[in-house]
Amino acid sequence: MQDFGEAISLALGLVLSGDADLLEIVALSLRVSLTATVVSCAMGLPLGALLATARFPGRGAVIVVTNALMGLPPVVVGLVVYLHLSRAGPLGFLGLLYTPAAMIVAQTILITPIVTALSRQVLEDLHSEYAEQFRSLCLTRLQTVQALLWDARYSLLTVGLAGFGRAVAEVGAVIVVGGNIDHLTRVMTTAIALETSKGDLPLALALGLILMTIALGVNAVVQGLRMTAVRQAHA
Repeated sequence: MQDFGEAISLALGLVLSGDADLLEIVALSLRVSLTATVVSCAMGLPLGALLATARFPGRGAVIVVTNALMGLPPVVVGLVVYLHLSRAGPLGFLGLLYTPAAMIVAQTILITPIVTALSRQVLEDLHSEYAEQFRSLCLTRLQTVQALLWDARYSLLTVGLAGFGRAVAEVGAVIVVGGNIDHLTRVMTTAIALETSKGDLPLALALGLILMTIALGVNAVVQGLRMTAVRQAHA
């Protein structure tokens, strides 16, 4: 195994030189995770808003299940998606297994409950605060949801970023349905696992540095959005 200091030096060299293989892996990771995040927000935010504003029999049970789904084991999600997309599965005719599309499906299933549960909590707190005002204005359910979504936009952006952070760091589900195929389905997390097992530390460390930078960037944006929301609330 290479000397650790030398491995770090080589990793920095790969990052600074814009290594083609490195950039390809990073680009695929971002494309898959961003797509999954957008799809999850498109489904999770309306569901969260519905749970926050509607009252119906079994609502408490739905909330409990949604919160529980936030802890879905990634490998189990990967296995379920694999069984559905495999040649013998009900969706095998689509030919999506071991493609980026299958990885997007797996990540979407993982982070949609996170987006739904977090947005439900944010919007329910806001709805409780403005409930009397909404009733006095005789707003419809749709108008109420629209007002809540707009007023909580910074907090909901934070929810979306939390979902993206979860998606981009995922390894268990994507390696099951994607197969970690070079130049096709190899993303940062699966490449780190593979290169580390092979003893190729420079590429693994380079990808790790980029992944950590992305994580720090997401956290910085989240903090900035929170500060903006606080300033807006006190404006």
